[in-house]
Amino acid sequence: MAEGSLIFITGGVRSGKSSYAERTAARIAEKTAGKLHYIAAGKAFDSEMEARIRKHRYDRDKSGLGWTTWEKPSKLDEISGSFGNQDIILFDCLTTLLNNEFFGGEDVWQTREFQQNLSNEILSSVVEIRKKCSCLIIVSNEVLNEAIGENELVFTYAKILGKLHREIVKLADEAFLVEAGIPIQMKGDPA
Repeated sequence: MAEGSLIFITGGVRSGKSSYAERTAARIAEKTAGKLHYIAAGKAFDSEMEARIRKHRYDRDKSGLGWTTWEKPSKLDEISGSFGNQDIILFDCLTTLLNNEFFGGEDVWQTREFQQNLSNEILSSVVEIRKKCSCLIIVSNEVLNEAIGENELVFTYAKILGKLHREIVKLADEAFLVEAGIPIQMKGDPA
């Protein structure tokens, strides 16, 4: 089976990137008669996040597009075998998955081995899911333009996220930066 296409969409908080990703997935599904899947990495840590997750679920259900939702805040590889070549997968979002994995257990983030393994595991999961589906759309946050300061934890997190962004964009067929609701194509042929 040929690997599916890969679209990377990034932008600042509340920039409209998730809405753009959903519209893109729906457009592709309509053209290809594909099945829509939504991999949600969010975890309900507090009442605000719980409300946001509930609203996102409601909006997907209300859309009438038949989304299948996968709640997967960590270990993306565990569902990589669940998809087929008719599936259009929207993964929202890489930054949240990295947060969950980075801060998810013991305080080992300082070790080079942990950092390398985490980055490799996430990239490997992306590659495996892409092999199985028609199209994989990955959403992430653009947090690398802000001053990091001298906090080693923040610097390490940003370093891993930056590496993931670079590697995923290398693999991607298309890459977009969404600013104020406007998608700016950074890689790929204009539609």
